[in-house]
Amino acid sequence: MTQRLSPGTIAMLVAAPLLWAGNAVVGRALNTLIPPITLNFVRWLLAFALLLPLAWQVLRPGSPLWPHWRRYALLGLLGIGSYNALQYLALQTSTPLNVTLVGSGMPVWMLIIGALCFGVPASRRQIAGVLLSVAGVVLVLSRGSWEQLLALRLVPGDLYMVAATISWSFYSWLLVRTSEPRELRGDWAAFLMAQMIFGLGWSGAFAGVEWSLGATQITWGWPLAAGLAFIAVGPAILAYRFWGVAAQRAGPVVGGFFINLTPLFAAVLSTVFLGEAPHLYHALAFALIVGGIVVSSRRA
Repeated sequence: MTQRLSPGTIAMLVAAPLLWAGNAVVGRALNTLIPPITLNFVRWLLAFALLLPLAWQVLRPGSPLWPHWRRYALLGLLGIGSYNALQYLALQTSTPLNVTLVGSGMPVWMLIIGALCFGVPASRRQIAGVLLSVAGVVLVLSRGSWEQLLALRLVPGDLYMVAATISWSFYSWLLVRTSEPRELRGDWAAFLMAQMIFGLGWSGAFAGVEWSLGATQITWGWPLAAGLAFIAVGPAILAYRFWGVAAQRAGPVVGGFFINLTPLFAAVLSTVFLGEAPHLYHALAFALIVGGIVVSSRRA
């Protein structure tokens, strides 16, 4: 079901991709300083410590979390334990171009999973929105050149990103199709902490497997500390807060279109930090992506 978007919902749906674009840039910068799965674990460990003063009550034995632990264990696995770990892992063997292109299939997976697993059929408007939005992302990633797009080659990292995208699609649908306990409803810090408790356990277990395979080298220093501080506060806490509220308001399918703003924001960040000048295709891609959002979110 589609809903009209309020300014506040739009702001949150835009802020989350902006922060996640920064997460991709920082994640690529840190991939030589810390193993990818360990990066995800340390990131959420820091986020847990930052959120604890606001939501420590969730950890109490009588917390409303525990009767619903299966729901939060699944949300923690899909959203915290898997998605970013797979993305960081993908960046070890795949190019940023391929990873972002695979991730741009998010609206498609949202529609497929919604139809197959949650009984929500896709409307013609949503299908048209998918085509417009994905076309805009492809335009950004190909830099306006079909030759560069055709030169893409799949590597194992691309498959990791497919798994990450599917994981996030299931996570987003579960946010909407199941409801949290009344005591946690409306308390964003408690709701995120409920997921983080289990997500931290999942990510810690995955990091343990990574260390058992010999990936233990960490280069401590200010670059790593600054990168960890950003991804723990911005993409972890703030972006998850924005996405959780906005996805429940607008629906996961509409939210999936906004995620396609991530590569566009990544291009802008590259302009700022790498000195790359913007091009005409950036403006055209922005128009296509926004067009897909507008078409998909309009009422029939």
